[in-house]
Amino acid sequence: MLEETIGKEKILSSQAELYSYGFDASIHHAMPSVVVQPRSEEDIVEVVKIAHEHAIPIIARGAGTALSGQAVPIKGGIILDMAAMNKIKEIKIENFYCKVEPGVIYGELNKELAKYGFFFPPSPGSGDVCTIGGMIATNASGMRAIKYGATRDYVLGLRAVFPPGKAYALGSSTLKNSSGYQIERLLVGSEGTLGIITEATIKIIPLPEKRGVALASFDTLHDAGKGVANIIAAGIIPSALEIMDKVCIQAVNKSMNIGLPEVEAILIIEKDGKEEEIKKDIERIAEICRKSNAKDVVFTFDEEEMANLWKGRKGVLPSLSRYGGNKISVSLADDMAVPISKIPDAVKAFQEISKKYGILIGTYGHAGDGNLHTKILIDPTSEEEWKKAEKVVDEIYKVVYELGGIVSGEHGIGISKAPWMVKENIELMERIKAALDPKNIMNPGKMMQWKGSIITNLRYR
Repeated sequence: MLEETIGKEKILSSQAELYSYGFDASIHHAMPSVVVQPRSEEDIVEVVKIAHEHAIPIIARGAGTALSGQAVPIKGGIILDMAAMNKIKEIKIENFYCKVEPGVIYGELNKELAKYGFFFPPSPGSGDVCTIGGMIATNASGMRAIKYGATRDYVLGLRAVFPPGKAYALGSSTLKNSSGYQIERLLVGSEGTLGIITEATIKIIPLPEKRGVALASFDTLHDAGKGVANIIAAGIIPSALEIMDKVCIQAVNKSMNIGLPEVEAILIIEKDGKEEEIKKDIERIAEICRKSNAKDVVFTFDEEEMANLWKGRKGVLPSLSRYGGNKISVSLADDMAVPISKIPDAVKAFQEISKKYGILIGTYGHAGDGNLHTKILIDPTSEEEWKKAEKVVDEIYKVVYELGGIVSGEHGIGISKAPWMVKENIELMERIKAALDPKNIMNPGKMMQWKGSIITNLRYR
C-alpha cells in the first residue's frame, strides 16, 4: 500500500536497512517494519493516513543522534527518515527569521546564516550532524543555553501533520504572538508523540562581535562547582560555562591529545559581545575563580586556541569509551538539570555514588545553566554491571530531585529517563496525547508510556 501511494523508490525494507534504522545514539535497539523516506509534506500526509487507518506505529527520525531512545521503534512500525526534506526555504534577515524543512542540518544552517552575519543560537554537541526537526522534537540546546536559551525559545511557527492525516499551519512568522494556544510550542519537546513536523519558522539573531575564553583549573570538583555558582551570583552571564571532571579530562587527552590540564576539574568559560566588555568580564571571572580556589586561570582570544578547547569539550562523549580497558560509556543518567547554586552539592553526591558502587562516572556539562551530564563506564557484556548501573542511575536522579532539579535539561525523555519523570505531569500528557493521537500511533511507548526497567532492548550483545 505504501509503495502504491508514495512510490517504491522512497521505501527501504531489506533486513540490513531495517537493522541499521533500529538504532539512535542511545543504549537501545529495535527493528522497524519498514523505512519511508518522504520528500514532501504530501508524502507524510499519505503515510500518516495509512498508519492511522491500520493502527501502525510511526516514528519520525532526524539524524539518529538522540541519546534517550526517541528514534528507536520500540513497538515496530514505520520509521520516517526525514533526511531528504532538507531545504532552507527562506531567510528573512529583516524580519529575524528563516523557514526550513525538518531535515536541515544545524551546522549547515548556521553556515548559511553566517553569510548574513546571523545565527541560530542553540548549540547541541551533535550540531555538525543533527537536524532542526530533531532539535525541535527534543527541545535541544547546548553550551550556550545559559545566555541564548533552548530551541523552544526560537520556534515561531511550524507546519505539522497529525492523525488521521491532516497538515496544519501553527504559530506565525512574527516575533510576538498572543493569539490563543501556542500549539507550535507544545510540539517542541514532544519527541514525535503528537505529530510530524514538516516545516519550521525559527527566530535568528546577529552574530556576536567577538568571543573570549577562560580556562580555570581546580584541585577538587566541588570547588569547580562553587566557581560556577559564584560566577553566576556575581551577575555575570557567560555565553558558555562548561565543567569537566578528571575522568573526562584524561579521556579527552588520551583520545584527542588536546593537552588539557590534568587536574580534578576544569571550567571553560566563554564571553561574547564587544571586545572591551569581554576583556573586562573575563578578568572578573578569573578573579572569582581564584577566590573559589582555582589553582590556575588562563584566557585567550585566539580563534585557534578557543576552537581547540571547544573541540576537547565536544569530544568528551566519544572519548570516554576510550578511557581504558573493557569499559565503555553508556547513556544512562546522562542529562539532568539542577538549580545553579546546587551544582557543588550535585557533583559531590555523584562522586559519592560512584565510590559506593565502584562504578566509574564521568561528570561534565553545561554547568552555567545547571545542566550536568554524567556518563557511566561499564563492561557492556556484564549483566552484573548493568544491574549495578541501574541502581546508580536511580540514586543519581533521587539526588537531582532532592536538590530541586529535573531528569532532563536537553536530551529529552524517550525510554532512558521515562521511569523518573515527574508523576504529576504524566496524567496531563496522556490526556493531550489521547486527544491528538487517539489510536496511539505516534512514537508509542515513549516518555509517559514507557513502563518497567530501562535496561531492555539493548544494542549491546
